[in-house]
Amino acid sequence: MASSVVRPLQPGIYAPIPTFFAPETEDLDLQAFSSHIIRLAKAGVRPLLSGSMGEAHHLSPAERVTLIKTARQALDEAGFTSIPIIAGTGAGSTRETVQLSVQAAQAGADYAIVICSGYFAGALAGNKKALKAFWTEVSEKSPIPIIIYNYPGASGGIDLDSDLITELAIESPNIAGVKLTCGNVGKLTRITATVSDPSFASLYPRKNPYAPFLVLGGFTDFILPSAFVEAHGAITGLANVAPYAIAKLYELSEKSKKDVTLLPEAQRLQGVVARADYTIAKASIAGTKFLLEKLYGYGGNPRKPLPPIEPDAGAALWEHPHTVELVRLERELSGKL
Repeated sequence: MASSVVRPLQPGIYAPIPTFFAPETEDLDLQAFSSHIIRLAKAGVRPLLSGSMGEAHHLSPAERVTLIKTARQALDEAGFTSIPIIAGTGAGSTRETVQLSVQAAQAGADYAIVICSGYFAGALAGNKKALKAFWTEVSEKSPIPIIIYNYPGASGGIDLDSDLITELAIESPNIAGVKLTCGNVGKLTRITATVSDPSFASLYPRKNPYAPFLVLGGFTDFILPSAFVEAHGAITGLANVAPYAIAKLYELSEKSKKDVTLLPEAQRLQGVVARADYTIAKASIAGTKFLLEKLYGYGGNPRKPLPPIEPDAGAALWEHPHTVELVRLERELSGKL
């Protein structure tokens, strides 16, 4: 059942949590999943379930529900009752997306993040009216606020422009933000110019007052510049590998807007993180899981047909100077040197 606890959607760092699987059966490994969520929560990183990194495409509706319930129980038992859960509910049709959003809310998710399927991208990519109608209808029928997920690489090249996203922000009060995994900093800047203006909240109030419209990057290589145009953080796979480092970068980026003496250190961290993000992101889900296995003793392989990282490629990733630099920083900030 959905909780009555209010868990505000706040600026900051969110991690798309990998879904871990048992080696032989590919059943959900809920113990590793719970442990990982708590590890990140202790670093100040909030969870997003059943996203691209979570292999949502490989999960059944029942498994998505199980992950939400498991995450909520783990967070509550560890004392993180105020941390919200964002759940991916994108599906092939508008109808199923709405159904998954309802199920997510009933299971305990506080917010949903929605991508448009790329299966019919040939008909949808250039059809602004159809794309706008998709997110409008889902937001109107979802019992929880939704976040737009703009990821051309996972949706057949569908790439929403800043005008469309801004229109949705203005016209759909149950839309609570956008994740820009297109990596377009100019687009981010144009959207924040509208939604981060002090007048926006009063002119276009949200259906849920605890869910303001957040503009979140999909990578960590532009957290610092994002802060200076009043964006709101990031949802990033790299936060699985180095949660303390990414959280510290966000914290310093925000503080340096008022205290310029902090800017050099923020720039240094941004450089370390950006180099690592560029290197590790290319290794995708399999590479991230490989690094988690090396660092924390769990990770495993993706569900087939997605292949594991090749041993030589995994070794090269682990030994890459950018990875080594990030791991050193993470250990320093987490007190594990």
